Amino acid sequence: MVPSARLQAVIDILTRLEKSPIPMDLTVGDYMRQRRFIGSKDRADIVMRVYGIIRYFARIRWVCERQCVSFTPRFMVLVAMAMIEGKGDIDKLFDGSKFGPEPLTDDEKKFLQQLPADFVAAPDVVKAECPPEYEDVLRQIFGENFTEELAALGREASLDLRVNVTAKTRDEIHASLREDGVETEVTPYSPWGLRVKGKVYLSETKDFRKGHIEIQDEGSQLIALACNAAPGMQVLDYCAGGGGKTMALAAAMKIKGRIVAMDLDENRLKKARERFRRAKVSDIIEVRPLADEKNRKWLRRQKQTFDVVLADVPCSGTGTWRRNPDTKWRRYGPTVEELVPVQAEILDKVAGCVKPGGRLVYATCSLLPAENEDQIARFLGAHPEFELAPLAQVWPEGCTPPCAGNVMRLSPLQHQTDGFFATILLRKAD
Repeated sequence: MVPSARLQAVIDILTRLEKSPIPMDLTVGDYMRQRRFIGSKDRADIVMRVYGIIRYFARIRWVCERQCVSFTPRFMVLVAMAMIEGKGDIDKLFDGSKFGPEPLTDDEKKFLQQLPADFVAAPDVVKAECPPEYEDVLRQIFGENFTEELAALGREASLDLRVNVTAKTRDEIHASLREDGVETEVTPYSPWGLRVKGKVYLSETKDFRKGHIEIQDEGSQLIALACNAAPGMQVLDYCAGGGGKTMALAAAMKIKGRIVAMDLDENRLKKARERFRRAKVSDIIEVRPLADEKNRKWLRRQKQTFDVVLADVPCSGTGTWRRNPDTKWRRYGPTVEELVPVQAEILDKVAGCVKPGGRLVYATCSLLPAENEDQIARFLGAHPEFELAPLAQVWPEGCTPPCAGNVMRLSPLQHQTDGFFATILLRKAD
């Protein structure tokens, strides 16, 4: 594609996003599937531009409002090119060619001439790309680091891998990936993690094809690590989803014991089965969709059955903004107010499944206390048979917990992970 055609594709995708009922990654995927003729390099350029514009959404909107122009995809692209990318050939790209954008109007040329040099005059909350409804609570959480933390949440996420240690060691995979032209470094907290350097195509590596590695943020790996699952244990992964943490648990257990994977979304569990087989851990994983009434009845009979129960509950996803920047500005699912009672219900439901001396790991990818600390305080008030364990006392031997105290609160700025939260709740032995 010529540069002007790529630019028009960006405008087309942004136009779709305005009305799309599904998240940006799915909208972009649908657009590309309908245009198989777009080459890989063109796709990468288009997607990078779209995500880059959404990462500057608040600042671009602020400029448009200040200049009294409509906040449209076309003006979004103009601001991005002039103030972020520093393109000096805007008029050449808006050339009116067959597949390119229409030529610039006199008003658009005047608009470009009057643009500010930078975003310095914008309010702090705009420069931080922080949704106004979250500003107060995030300032309370991050304090004087508010600006830096929000900036980190706005940057592109790293590409982290989890090594399937039942197949090869981390050092062996590091060396093997290097042979395939993929440079990595070990992650600072997860004993299974590697962080990729630069842009790569993992699907072309032999380790990916053989199931020796999985794409998984280090923060997500640390939630699985917090379970301290060992060979021979009985483990319940209640909100298993696509099975990423389920596979990490199976590897930690050396494929010995039993894991029950449950989720409301039967289709996600069906896809997870394929991942389990590919990673060669399916022998110990029992899949039970919660959509089936028989499985719900089965769960009610599991009184004090499991050594570990993982409840990685549905949440607002505010901790994943660097991967899903559009979710800052558009809600695709339930509100926080709707999610909090669902999370509480899940905690209460699975608590009875934990053995005396066993652990219940509660986790979210949320930054908000209402879904995290407040939820745990409510649970402990209703369940005196559980106690909150300091991480240093219950973290797996030989590994260093990423946080002090008795909660794990991760952030891109401090830990180079997504914004995860987790606690380890122990059922008292008596």
